[in-house]
Amino acid sequence: MPSASTNTPASSSLTPKDIRSILIGLMLAILLGALDSTIISVALPKMAAELQGINLLAWVMSGYLIAMAVATPIYGKLGDIYGRRSVLSSAIVLFLLASVACAMAPSMPVLVGARILQGLGGGGLISVAQATIADVVSPRERGRYQAYISGAFAVASVSGPILGGVLTAYLSWRWVFWINLPIGLFALFISRRAMRKLHVPHVKRSVDYLGAALLSVGLSAVLLTISRAGQQDVPGLDHSSLWMLALAIACLAAFVLNARRVPEPIVPLGLFRIRTMTLCCLVLFIAFVELIALTVLVPLELQMLTNAGADGAAWRLIPLSLGVPLGAYTSGRLMTHWGTYKHIQLTGVILMPAAIFMLAFADPINIWAMSVLLSLTGFSIGLQLPTSTVAVQNAVPHRHVGVATAASAFCRSLGSAIGIALLTAFLLFWLRSGAGDIHNGMNGADIINALIGHSHTNIQDIDLSGLAPIAQQSFQKVYMLAAAIATLSIPLTLLLKNESLGEKPPAT
Repeated sequence: MPSASTNTPASSSLTPKDIRSILIGLMLAILLGALDSTIISVALPKMAAELQGINLLAWVMSGYLIAMAVATPIYGKLGDIYGRRSVLSSAIVLFLLASVACAMAPSMPVLVGARILQGLGGGGLISVAQATIADVVSPRERGRYQAYISGAFAVASVSGPILGGVLTAYLSWRWVFWINLPIGLFALFISRRAMRKLHVPHVKRSVDYLGAALLSVGLSAVLLTISRAGQQDVPGLDHSSLWMLALAIACLAAFVLNARRVPEPIVPLGLFRIRTMTLCCLVLFIAFVELIALTVLVPLELQMLTNAGADGAAWRLIPLSLGVPLGAYTSGRLMTHWGTYKHIQLTGVILMPAAIFMLAFADPINIWAMSVLLSLTGFSIGLQLPTSTVAVQNAVPHRHVGVATAASAFCRSLGSAIGIALLTAFLLFWLRSGAGDIHNGMNGADIINALIGHSHTNIQDIDLSGLAPIAQQSFQKVYMLAAAIATLSIPLTLLLKNESLGEKPPAT
């Protein structure tokens, strides 16, 4: 690992004006990555129906998130070796090229492949930005700067669903990818200019590409197994799924053995011996299981059970989208004021399952109740994000802060990928089980198509009014499962020590 002096000799020479300029560049990069997560959520049902790939709907998100999860620690390592500026620029370029491929995708499998490439670029946007903040400010001040970064998330969270819904309703879902080009080119120009004073280490170190490959194949096999299980007529695994599960176990076991053998593994398992880092990474994992799954499930429910189209679902998702950055901003300011993080995080992990559980029983037609519960859910998740990230950065030696930040971002992306795959699989299973033999053997994808109105099958003889209660009960079960998963964060947070945040900037 690079030494502290290797990583941050320029930190003390940066003026407040320099830090503000860097912050603006980082906010634009984060805006690009955050916007793509929110703008696509309301367009998913329509793009999946148009490309006749409802069964692959989860993979439009999961493929992106798997690639992001695997790429994130690579970017953390490359940033420590070659400097944050060049690595961030490379990530933006790859992200933009993949966005063009997504916009031009002729089929669902091609779109999933392009999204995987986009995830390889997106993995560097947020993780490199957060590691750069750790390079130039003290742990205690990072709460304040993380609060500023939350402003970029706020813009993306509010504008993303609205923009995605409007583009999908009045132009085409393909424009949710085309819109990345002007934003990305502007972010590339500003970030490169702002970060030119950052130190470049010029230290040659190895990158664990074998570990990255093993992790990619292993995680992909896990999520394929989960997705296929949700498509089965009865709970369980078919022959192909069992083979994929065996492949996943073999690859992930080989990944662990490789990580113990190589000098600098892609995910340094030794860092997880630090209790604070392990607990906070698990909290982030669960938080993003909930956040990304709800970002997809709520618009899907609204389009299936109400008269809201893609644009209407986008407006209804705003309370969740706005609640996250508001909670993140609040927790960042409180961390700076108090110099600790545990009680802030504990508040978030207690509120989260309660809000999601109540969401399970809310009538989707009741705009006021849905808005309040989605706002509370988003706020509770937001309270956990800066607290966990800053706690990780505070707990590790500064020479490891880049890869530790990347490892925590990896856990977030992994939670996102597994969460959407798992909860979507359960939704499809419960939809199909609820329909039974009453509706001509319809599967979960057929029911979604029928209720959204994009079915390519003959549905004249199907009683759509009979499908709505089945869908409502299925979503209720999914939300209750999500709430049960969210409760796991409470004991994890209780095990945290209430550590004080350092007040000195990184050593020069």
